[in-house]
Amino acid sequence: MSVTRAIVCRSCPAGRDGLARALDAALAGAGLRVAVEEIDCMSGCTRPSTVAFRAKGKTAYLFGDVSKADLPDLVTFVRLYLASADGNLADARPLGALREKAIARIPGCGVAIDRPSGANPA
Repeated sequence: MSVTRAIVCRSCPAGRDGLARALDAALAGAGLRVAVEEIDCMSGCTRPSTVAFRAKGKTAYLFGDVSKADLPDLVTFVRLYLASADGNLADARPLGALREKAIARIPGCGVAIDRPSGANPA
């Protein structure tokens, strides 16, 4: 089973205010096993604070405008994410306000395009 990671921007205001530790405590308190990490700047500066979730083979998500007030919705997101085989959520309504804070959804894998025979992929 692959590790699910929550990545918190520590350059953002909430990141500097302990969002990663608060998220880790909320997830642990809910019995959810997620590796919470911090990173310098995720280039979401127009929508601080940013938090990303990813796991091998699953769709990754980037949320912006996140604060400690979003912790209950983040816990709900993680429950749904962990339960999903591919990371896609059938219904985002349980995420409350967090569903409006999604910046990006990055597929875990795509479908290769057909290239003409002999075409150079460079």
